[in-house]
Amino acid sequence: MDEHIVILVIAMIVLLYGYISKGLSRLNISGPMVFTGLGLLLSPLGLHITQVEIDAEFVTVIVELALVLVLFADAALLDLKLLRSSWQVPARLLFIGLPITVVLGTAAAWWIFPDEPMTTLLLLALLLTPTDAALGKAVVSDPKVPKWVRSSINVESGLNDGIIFPMLLTVVALILSDTEAGQQQHWIVYVAQQIGVGAIVGTVVGYAGTKLLVWADKRNLAEASYQNLIPIALAVLAFYLAETLSGNGFIAAFFAGLYAGNTYEKTRNHIEDFAESEGELFVLISFFVFGLAFVPLILAYITWEVVLYALLSLTVLRMVPVVLSLIGTELDLSTKLFIAWFGPRGIASILYVLIVVHEIGSMQGFATLYAVVTVTVLLSILAHGLSAQPLANRYARRHRLTFPEASSQDKE
Repeated sequence: MDEHIVILVIAMIVLLYGYISKGLSRLNISGPMVFTGLGLLLSPLGLHITQVEIDAEFVTVIVELALVLVLFADAALLDLKLLRSSWQVPARLLFIGLPITVVLGTAAAWWIFPDEPMTTLLLLALLLTPTDAALGKAVVSDPKVPKWVRSSINVESGLNDGIIFPMLLTVVALILSDTEAGQQQHWIVYVAQQIGVGAIVGTVVGYAGTKLLVWADKRNLAEASYQNLIPIALAVLAFYLAETLSGNGFIAAFFAGLYAGNTYEKTRNHIEDFAESEGELFVLISFFVFGLAFVPLILAYITWEVVLYALLSLTVLRMVPVVLSLIGTELDLSTKLFIAWFGPRGIASILYVLIVVHEIGSMQGFATLYAVVTVTVLLSILAHGLSAQPLANRYARRHRLTFPEASSQDKE
């Protein structure tokens, strides 16, 4: 019964938000802030209209589908031509900044939570490394901000999920396995299979789906209004086909999107359309479920150590690795700090927690880990939602002379 109440409430919230969304954006109130706040309001912490378990099947399905669509769209909308000409910054963020973030995050966790096993501390660092560009949407969609800056933030957000996920699976497998060599060999094979099968399935689905659309388009077989549904179908097909074949569905969704969006311009346009509507809807619903189900569950486990780590994760543990990774570039300090700040934590961290709960079976022994992730995401929703547009405006004003293309885009 609770699930039906939740669906009805979500429909009403989407309807209400649709009427006032533009007005709220002028006040720097983002969609994730609204949906998370309303989830909290209706949860046992507020009006207690309904209660949802974190491991409820429909919760996992909603967040899972949201991340599949986000990964597919992020990959499809990557401008590979721009990336080829300005690949240095995202490459540094992913291959220098990301490992430093994991190391620093693990070290900070060991300092703040010395009684926790090292595998749990590493797991915590991995859960909070992926970034979510949706929480800084005003930055990545604002034409006043130089395109290469927006692209760098988007590329990092789109790719770090796929890089972190195999590591996450490895650590979870280590936690669940014995220390025998045979067991170790088992999880190595498991992780390799997840990555390899996921990448192959995603590539095949993206290739076949795009070729079929080109074929149908040349023969005028496909109605334009239905072509916006093709990206959703390709993303979901890649995910579930990979999972059925014992691969990683999220990696498959990313590779499918990467191929589909960068080989046929019409497909890319349809993906952009659905990302701004259907994809956005699932993301917002995920944040509502986060406020409704996640936050009430961890309230009893919030301590000053949990809050301290969450604050460090959003600031020092994120920003220092980014600045270090950009040493040697021609970027000024304000640009480095701007990129460093916009590393919000959102959908990926929420879903990865659900995956850990599913794989491990219970929260027992991991309550602190879940509390830290939830508090970090909650603070990120608020901090990055409020700061995105003001900081984008300020950065654009300061760099008009440095990046003249931003000024010309602004005039348009």
